[in-house]
Amino acid sequence: MSESYRAVQWTPFKRRYDLAMVAVLAAFLFTFLAVGFTRFPDVTPEILVLRALGTAAFLMLNLILVIGPLARLDRRWLPVLANRRHLGVTCFLVALAHGLLVIGTYHLGSDVHPLVSVLASDAGPRMTAFPFQAFGFVALLVLLLMAATSHDFWLVQLTAPVWKSLHMLVYLAYGLLVVHVAFGVLQSETHPLYVVALGASVLLVGGLHLFAGLRERVGDRPAFRSRDADGFVDAGPLAHFEDGRARPIYLSGDRVAVVRFGDRVAAISGVCQHQNGPLSEGRYLHGCLTCPWHGYQYRMEDGTSPPPYTEKIPVFRVRLREGHVWVHPKPLPPGTRVEPARITPESSGGGEVADAR
Repeated sequence: MSESYRAVQWTPFKRRYDLAMVAVLAAFLFTFLAVGFTRFPDVTPEILVLRALGTAAFLMLNLILVIGPLARLDRRWLPVLANRRHLGVTCFLVALAHGLLVIGTYHLGSDVHPLVSVLASDAGPRMTAFPFQAFGFVALLVLLLMAATSHDFWLVQLTAPVWKSLHMLVYLAYGLLVVHVAFGVLQSETHPLYVVALGASVLLVGGLHLFAGLRERVGDRPAFRSRDADGFVDAGPLAHFEDGRARPIYLSGDRVAVVRFGDRVAAISGVCQHQNGPLSEGRYLHGCLTCPWHGYQYRMEDGTSPPPYTEKIPVFRVRLREGHVWVHPKPLPPGTRVEPARITPESSGGGEVADAR
């Protein structure tokens, strides 16, 4: 949330996360090589290492893509989501090692420049006219771009919408790698298990995104809500709002986070400025609504992040009347101070109105 570059803050959780990630990766590569040398003693070590690195990178990319929908379906995945960029950078490094080994094994020592050779031909005993290696090379460039801009410094410089759009290219990289594998490995490996594994990858990634998206769409459907004479919309009974946890409602074409904290109720935009995360599903911690994805925080009174941070999101006016929460659907400019509505015996049970203006 800073406008200047800051080194990665290595919290105890991040250390454990990265150690576990490296340990699992090392165990996978060791197991792959051990089984490979045992079952295929005629395969050269560099080919086996090449395959191990390529398989590891593809599996890591699959995991990166399914973490998002899994976190939408089960909040227990949120800690993994919060550090997904570490996994993404590691995936790029493994893919880069795979690519360099491919160039060193198949494309060095000829009269053609190695990169030209990668883009213009396919190496190996079963050469085909389809340039599957070029698809892998372009996917590697996409992963490089994403790894290079993974730090929050670039998020601030590019702005959240641009940064998010840029990192959506991960789906392009995945599609390119599916083609790379389908027209590469599956042409030399005839065992049906490879086809099943690749098909399962596509079904898993696509299926989880489709299922999570459909569930989100149902939740985001604008519901019919009563309006009062001033245009305020009935957001529901006060009893439905759990203390300290945001409740999302759909207003003005977007999500709004309505939060009950202590004896007050306030509403701000439900979309985090960091990575468009679901702020409307966050918790009220240390005086701020905290995004469940990466911990970005915003004050309920004015939608601004606490100093020294400067992010701002729109705020909404809130009323309490007869035990119901009423929210005006028109957002106020980011940073506008709005006093939260106070819960009183009258406003929670009927009669007078507590108004946040």
